[in-house]
Amino acid sequence: MTRRKLAAGNWKMNGLRTALAEIETLRDSFPEPACDVLICPPATLLAQSALAAAGSSIRLGGQDCHVAASGAHTGDISATMLSDSGATHVILGHSERRADHGESSALVAQKTKAAWDAGLTAVVCVGETEAERDAGHTLDIVTTQVAESIPDGAIALTTVVAYEPVWAIGTGRTPTNPEIEEVHTAIRGALARRFGADVADGIRILYGGSVKPGNAAEIFALRDVDGGLVGGASLKASDFSEIIRAAEG
Repeated sequence: MTRRKLAAGNWKMNGLRTALAEIETLRDSFPEPACDVLICPPATLLAQSALAAAGSSIRLGGQDCHVAASGAHTGDISATMLSDSGATHVILGHSERRADHGESSALVAQKTKAAWDAGLTAVVCVGETEAERDAGHTLDIVTTQVAESIPDGAIALTTVVAYEPVWAIGTGRTPTNPEIEEVHTAIRGALARRFGADVADGIRILYGGSVKPGNAAEIFALRDVDGGLVGGASLKASDFSEIIRAAEG
């Protein structure tokens, strides 16, 4: 199966209203890109970002959601609210959420189900720490996170997996190409054992962790790498444009 590449930008806690100009530039530069393009701005900009991207194929996503559809959860945002604001996707289980907010894989699975129920595609993040890699536990950690973070019923339309080695996020360091391929192949195998080969073959697996214009094309050409989840390099249209072109092939 030929999987369409996905270039996804995670703005994290960055971006004021002036940053909408970056989305407008991308909209004008890529009216019909040969890959899928996703921008996940802070929630404060989501509705305005949807307006800025109007008329293009750029999709918008949230960076997290609550398990509940509504209720007394001050400061949280539900998957339904994200959808109502114009989102089609939501990032779940990012290592910064797991570390800073103590999120478990079981909670990520609940959030993933909530995202599906709201009609969103879940971008489920997995990845090992430097200590876990040094101890030789990378594949065990990552495949266990995949198993525990994705609920039953996953299909390609609603599920994307993003492998982000924690030690590579924002550090400028990346695993070697063989190391990236090894983990992505292991993730594909874990998905196949759980959901069947046909489903696993359709689910896109992104690489994240210091993806930038200078290394994107090389990484995206690797076996079982279906695009990237990009942090800092997605904040400027000039940088992210090069990454999108790399995903277009």
